[in-house]
Amino acid sequence: MVERKLRILLAEGSPGEAASGLRVLYPEGQDGLELTQVSSVSTLVATLEIVNPEIIFLDLALARPDALDTVRRVHRSAPAVPLIILADANEKECAIRSLSQGTQDYLLKGSIDSRTLERVLRAALEHNTVEGLADLLRDPLTGLYTRDGFLTLGEHAMETAKSRASTLVLLCMTIKNLAPLREGFGPSAVESSLCEVAKLLAASFRRTDILARLGESQFAALAVDAAEPSAPVLRQRLEKRIVMLNRDIGPRGPLELCMSARFWSPEEAIVFSDFLDSVETELLFPPVPSNKELATHQAINLAKERQQSGGLSEIKHTR
Repeated sequence: MVERKLRILLAEGSPGEAASGLRVLYPEGQDGLELTQVSSVSTLVATLEIVNPEIIFLDLALARPDALDTVRRVHRSAPAVPLIILADANEKECAIRSLSQGTQDYLLKGSIDSRTLERVLRAALEHNTVEGLADLLRDPLTGLYTRDGFLTLGEHAMETAKSRASTLVLLCMTIKNLAPLREGFGPSAVESSLCEVAKLLAASFRRTDILARLGESQFAALAVDAAEPSAPVLRQRLEKRIVMLNRDIGPRGPLELCMSARFWSPEEAIVFSDFLDSVETELLFPPVPSNKELATHQAINLAKERQQSGGLSEIKHTR
């Protein structure tokens, strides 16, 4: 039996620490590695389809002058392939920032040994396996992940976030008037509406985020490396796009969409399935306002009514 080779595409400048370390892990003659080395980013991108790599290494020294823009370009060219950054010590901040641009991990030059490389390769291959399994769990109508696929990738994203001390934002959304839509316009209108909501989510989140259709009318999006203030920002963005969608939706009328969102950080001891349950529960059973909150709202509304009635009285008096 012929052993399958690990396909790696490496864009590295001198002195070539990563290449040397990979050759230590995979000595010549053992046929465990298919290493393709290039000396420029343009050659790397042009070689992607030929090599079909399982892992990409990119030296930030080759990504100048705009390193982050180059990282984004490489990631967009092969979004499903784990991207590992090689950086000098003085480029560490840029390497860390690249994690939010699609990079899976980074290595600092001068500290690249066989043990470190082995750890990074193992994590990248695990990522490939998880992605491959999740791809089998996609909703045939929308192309988004199913609940099982979302749970698989969500658990992996949470573990990765813990190791990187990064954060997540989970948003759930449901179409409340799907049954009336089916009764009034038939199943084809339902399918069209579900696909339009899926497109709306895809346009509102990054390619590195995880999108799913959890049930017949329910959707979810997990924003990775998302700061806490981004939760209300995401909601506002979606609300604006929902207004635009309903404006152009045609005779079947507006979609009634409701949302709930929650922020997570590694300090919170919770598994991903419980995290999802908490957001879904809030979506299906919104919290009831307290008596104090109700009294405050009533007072505000009463003040508005008095202000409006006072304005009308002034107008009548003027006349």
